[in-house]
Amino acid sequence: MDARIDPIASLGLKEGEAHVIRNAGGRASEAIRSIVISQRLLGTTEVVIFHHTDCGMRKFHNDIRDKIKTTDGPSTAPYVDQVAFLPFDSVEKSVEDDVQFVKSHPLLLKDAKVSGWVHEVETGRIRQVV
Repeated sequence: MDARIDPIASLGLKEGEAHVIRNAGGRASEAIRSIVISQRLLGTTEVVIFHHTDCGMRKFHNDIRDKIKTTDGPSTAPYVDQVAFLPFDSVEKSVEDDVQFVKSHPLLLKDAKVSGWVHEVETGRIRQVV
């Protein structure tokens, strides 16, 4: 989701070579529907999870729920309580967790290759974590 990163260019891919699914924090649980469609309908055999350094989700906390309720009023409570904001402290740990989540998810193909990487925003370097 971070506008500073162009995944296609960063990886040296051409348009159409990969399905890029983006969301806040890069969390796999938020991408399940898209991954299932990519695998089951479009034949994708590899899932590559990328998170990046200097991610805003490391500065984000679930106290946002209370802020939204205070700002927008009690009518938002049922909606904001349904959202998993998924903050994290360690980029590497979030990648490891997401790789494990994808590998063990019952809707995702068991024979898919799954790996996890970190994009270092400061240097442009990409390194494998899992």
